[in-house]
Amino acid sequence: MSFLPRLRAIKATPVLSPLQTPLTTASGIIAASPLVLIDLETDSGFTGRAYLFVYTPPALGPIVQMLASLSTELVGAVVTPEGLVQTLGARFRLLGTAGLLGMAIAGLEMAAWDVLAQTAGMPLYQVLGGQPKPIRAYASLGLDGIELGQHRVTAALRQGFRAVKIKLGYPTLEEDLRVVRAMREVLGSGPDLMVDYNQSLSVPEAIRRCVALDELGLTWIEEPTLQEDYAGHAEIAAQITTPIQIGENWFGLAEMTKALDAHASDLAMPDLMKIGGVSAWRGAATLAQSRGVPISTHLFHEISAHLMTIAPTADYLEVMDLAAPVLSEPMAFENGFAVLPVRAGNGLVWDAAAVKRYQVI
Repeated sequence: MSFLPRLRAIKATPVLSPLQTPLTTASGIIAASPLVLIDLETDSGFTGRAYLFVYTPPALGPIVQMLASLSTELVGAVVTPEGLVQTLGARFRLLGTAGLLGMAIAGLEMAAWDVLAQTAGMPLYQVLGGQPKPIRAYASLGLDGIELGQHRVTAALRQGFRAVKIKLGYPTLEEDLRVVRAMREVLGSGPDLMVDYNQSLSVPEAIRRCVALDELGLTWIEEPTLQEDYAGHAEIAAQITTPIQIGENWFGLAEMTKALDAHASDLAMPDLMKIGGVSAWRGAATLAQSRGVPISTHLFHEISAHLMTIAPTADYLEVMDLAAPVLSEPMAFENGFAVLPVRAGNGLVWDAAAVKRYQVI
């Protein structure tokens, strides 16, 4: 590529993107998605876009301030994903790049890949070496109880999804079992059903509940205990037949390697933001291939779908429309499969009026 754009400015916009249905988990309720929209403005006229999902509104301010500081560090620099990560990695080596700082760097890296793809005039998946292929997706739902849960599962089936994930972690095992059986009544025998405990159980309680769930034909059980307890997850996995799924909280490939070495998970679900961005997720796909582990995505389906085209052991794309209200063209799905964008870049375009409406701070 003969011309490499240079950074003019980083624009970080905090929004509370409304959810059609509040997301209820064993840890609490998320009524709206706290997002930081990133615009990487360059001297070529191309603007790279990405967004961060920061889980809780109090994290919006620190992330926005951090990105403003990083803008000062980077203005005038050539915009390449590798260059940005190397520059910021060296700058913050003593501090470390986990947590909010790592998330901010990952967002910039994602946006830099968008610039690179726009500059090349190709969709991101083509720049990554991928080709269009069927990418099966599942609808990711919450801790909705029976009535609302069945309503939402029915809606997902009508939208064409052939797989659904629900959250568990009710006060008793009996309630968990009732909800799973009720969802299976709606789904029938064909579609896949996954469950997610969001780290809510002790290891002994997780074993008790997962053993009971074993007979219900689940596709996976996700994060039954504390995410960092790899030994605990390995103990749970050893005592049940349903696959264990973890990975959304791996900060970097080293954590993924530790988890797989500990046999803490039968599957892998690295989060694009926490693992370190597009390049790191691509590395995760290579690692999953080397271990023979199916790899799925966590959130950020608009960009994650591009990565699934190059993942040799690609399994499932998670779909949770956290950003749809602030996008001019939310990602489309047909018969449960993602429709990759044809425009150059990653496909993200903000709806300016909606962004203004939902902007906070």
